Amino acid sequence: MRTRRAVVTGGAGFLGSHLCHRLLQQGYEVVCLDDFCTGSSANVEHLLEDRRFRLVRADVTDYIHVSGPVDAVLHLASPASPIDYLQLPLHTLKVGSIGTLHSLGLAKDKNARFLLASTSESYGDPLVHPQPESYWGNVNPVGPRGVYDEAKRFAEAATMAYRNARGVDTAIARIFNTFGPRMRPRDGRAIPTFIGQALRGEPLTVAGDGSQTRSVCYVDDLIEGLLRLLHSDLAGPVNIGNCGEMSVLDLAYLIIDLTGSRSEIVFVERPQDDPTVRRPDITLARASLGWEPVVDVRDGLQRTIDWFRNQSLVLEPTSVPAPSQPLTVSGMA
Repeated sequence: MRTRRAVVTGGAGFLGSHLCHRLLQQGYEVVCLDDFCTGSSANVEHLLEDRRFRLVRADVTDYIHVSGPVDAVLHLASPASPIDYLQLPLHTLKVGSIGTLHSLGLAKDKNARFLLASTSESYGDPLVHPQPESYWGNVNPVGPRGVYDEAKRFAEAATMAYRNARGVDTAIARIFNTFGPRMRPRDGRAIPTFIGQALRGEPLTVAGDGSQTRSVCYVDDLIEGLLRLLHSDLAGPVNIGNCGEMSVLDLAYLIIDLTGSRSEIVFVERPQDDPTVRRPDITLARASLGWEPVVDVRDGLQRTIDWFRNQSLVLEPTSVPAPSQPLTVSGMA
């Protein structure tokens, strides 16, 4: 029997790099595609010694060619943090639309299972709490976050169209807030921002009054959920996230405590369309995948803080690092 083979778009990003690692552990050959607009070759450098792993610089908004058989296409490519998709609005829309269609086309050509990494942002600023997969959401399509929210919603619609009209074996995961090692220190999301500020002894900048809630999931749990969905026959969408909810202010105080920092809290203007509440209903994932998070949030945060302490850039208060250059550069896989 030949070795199973997976293509991971956005594979050099935060989630993608962890997914590539786990797929290799499960015996897959892995082709990692990334355009490095937000991903980093450093995230997968430790995988390059494995002959089953290949890193390819590729933009999924261009035509994707992968030679040989493919058993799974996992589409994680997309700017994912507000600071990224606000700076790259057109690229975000293109990756969610053209990039998704190209990735689905690859899955169709290879008769492969396709998994879309969608997002809890599909629910927008929800009016239903917690959010079940049946909820259609409350999204502002012309607001600043609309480029990301609507790109993912289009991607979900395209995925279902390929399933229903082309017979592609597809799955949709709606990913809730995830954290862990390899997050970019200045990607604009709350946890890396708070950790970096706490380690530098700077005030933690909490948006609004901090009463808005998030449900944060450690990356190992999230990847386990994605793999269980991949290896199931579920079409989804399926919520993958931690249903333990806390306010952003409580999260900031917890990070101050875990870092041993003397940082204070300061309040800044809350961004437009920032969700007021966010908590997944994971009844479907529990019942159909036997999945739920197992890593305690405090434990996951401590692991993440320990990783950040070893990153010299975290301790630099001003300069923002330039995107890294890929270690392997090719237009073909």
